Amino acid sequence: MSKMDDLRAMREAAHEQAMARAAKRAAAPTGSQPPARRPADPSPPGAPSPPPTTESCGHRSMNGRTCTREPGHAAKSHRYS
Repeated sequence: MSKMDDLRAMREAAHEQAMARAAKRAAAPTGSQPPARRPADPSPPGAPSPPPTTESCGHRSMNGRTCTREPGHAAKSHRYS
């Protein structure tokens, strides 16, 4: 077989595997529920909130700068300084 025949056979085998995975995923029981999400605020209502901390996110950029946002921030981007 030529190189192109080998590549075509590999591509077709990968396609067959992907189709088998998709069929298996589609055949999975639909009655399963997604994992439960953690509540946003685990403290009971009326409890005093903890004092704000001065900690930062701690994410490091490629050039070594550190994110200054609060830990666990919901923003997708980081603020570096």
